[in-house]
Amino acid sequence: MQINQNKRKQRLILLSFVASFVLTGLKFFAYFLTDSNAILSDAIESIINVIASGFAFYSIRLSALPKDKNHPYGHGKVEFFSAGFEGALIIIASFFIAFEAIQRLLNPSPLQNLSSGMLIILVTLVINGVIGMLLVQKGKKYNSLALTADGRHLLSDSLSSVLLLISVLLVIFTGQVWIDSAASLLFGGIIAYSGFKLVRKSVSGLMDETDDELMQKVVNTIRSNKKLYWVDVHNLRVQQYGSDLHIDCHLTLPYYWTLQETHEAIHEFENVLKASHEGETEIFVHADPCVPECCHFCRVAHCPVRSHPFQHDLDWDVVNLAKNQKLFMEAQLKRPD
Repeated sequence: MQINQNKRKQRLILLSFVASFVLTGLKFFAYFLTDSNAILSDAIESIINVIASGFAFYSIRLSALPKDKNHPYGHGKVEFFSAGFEGALIIIASFFIAFEAIQRLLNPSPLQNLSSGMLIILVTLVINGVIGMLLVQKGKKYNSLALTADGRHLLSDSLSSVLLLISVLLVIFTGQVWIDSAASLLFGGIIAYSGFKLVRKSVSGLMDETDDELMQKVVNTIRSNKKLYWVDVHNLRVQQYGSDLHIDCHLTLPYYWTLQETHEAIHEFENVLKASHEGETEIFVHADPCVPECCHFCRVAHCPVRSHPFQHDLDWDVVNLAKNQKLFMEAQLKRPD
C-alpha cells in the first residue's frame, strides 16, 4: 500500500510540473500580447511553480526510499527542505516583481490587447485552481508536505490571477495605466507572504517543532480506544517526516503482569495507532509498572493488588500526555487528603 501511495504522490506532482510548464508559457504569451507588468509578474511567479514542482517531484521520490544505514529514520525530512526551497524562491521572485513594478510606475508605458490577455489568464486561473485543490486534498490524505505546499502555492497563484484580472478590468474601464503596476506591487507582497509561510513551515519541520494538529489526532486516537489496563500515558512525542509517522511514549501497565502479557498489551497499543495512519508508522513504547498511587485512577476490575478504591479518570489531553511525568503522580499531589 505504501508503494502505491508513493506512486500516486509522484504522479500528482508530475501533473503539477507539466501544468505549470504549459501555463507559464501561456502567461508569457499573454504578456507579449499586452505588455502588462501585472501579467509579467504572474508569469515570473509561474517560473517558480515549474522549478518548485520539479524539486518537489525529486523530494517525493527521495522521501519514498526505505530506511538505510545512513538514514535510520528514512528520507521523509527532504519534503520539509523542498517546501523551504519553494518558499525561498517565491520570496526572491517577489522582490524582482516589486522592483519591476516600481520601475514601471516611474516610467509608465501603454498597454494593448488586454481582452485577449485576460482570456488567457482566466484559463490559467481555472487550471491552477483545480490542480491546486487536488494537490492540497491529496497532500493532507497522504500526509505529504511537498504536495500540500505545491498545492497551496498553485491556489495562491490562482488568487493572484483573480486580482490580476480585476486590475486589468480597471485599466480597461478607467484608462489609468498606473493601476497595472500598482497591482503588480500588491501581487509581489501577496506572494512574499505566501513564501514566508512555506519557509516557516519548513523550518518548523526541520527543527522537529510540535505539530499541534497531528498531536491532537494521535491523542484522540488513544482516548477513543483506551483500554481499562492503560493506566497512564505520558511523555508522548509525535513527529512526521513525509508520510512516515514516529511516536514515542510511556505506557503504565499492571506491575504484576508477565512479560508476555505486557508485550501483547504494547503490541495492541501500537496497532491502534498504526490503524489511524495511512503511511508507515514507527512506535517506541516504554512500559512503566503501576504503583499503589495508581489505584485512585485505575479501572482494572478485580485487581489482586488494589490498595485504594477507584476515584476518577485522569484527563488525557494534549497537554497532559506530552508531559514528561506520570500523570497519576501529578494527580496524587493535587488530590486533597
